[in-house]
Amino acid sequence: MAYINPGPGTASQIVLSIDTTASSTVTGDPATAIALGASPLTVPAIQDITVNAANDVFTWSQLDSSAKKQVATTSTNSVSMNVVVDDASFFGSTLASTQSDTVAAQGLLGLSRNKTPICFTLKMRENSSTDRVIKGQGYITGLAPTISADSPVWVTPVTITVAGEYLVAVS
Repeated sequence: MAYINPGPGTASQIVLSIDTTASSTVTGDPATAIALGASPLTVPAIQDITVNAANDVFTWSQLDSSAKKQVATTSTNSVSMNVVVDDASFFGSTLASTQSDTVAAQGLLGLSRNKTPICFTLKMRENSSTDRVIKGQGYITGLAPTISADSPVWVTPVTITVAGEYLVAVS
């Protein structure tokens, strides 16, 4: 078994890049390929990350059985993380950004505020020709920056609510 070991300070790391859907190339519906634009935003200072692929389940009872029946239905997908707030990546370069601005101009806050559709790639970097990449489309949500005496830098949760399915590829 080969473990993905993104230890702190090592060459192995998790890299999350996002771009607006307008700047990206999405092939197919549902998407069969996603390529980010020329200037994606690499989300800095990720503390932790969770890839969620939760299938919903429809449950029913029948009179001829003492056990419930279940069948899997559609999946609710999301990527959630905690990041140390960086001024440029959080606020963007344009304070009054709109949905048509670049990902760098909007920043994470603008992408959420403007409800800008995004594409993302999550690379589990192992520095080989078979690095695994999870790709998808969605929206930035769940921003809630906080600061405390024990953590004297701004930290915020970030959630990418995935619209559709994940694509898994080799980089």
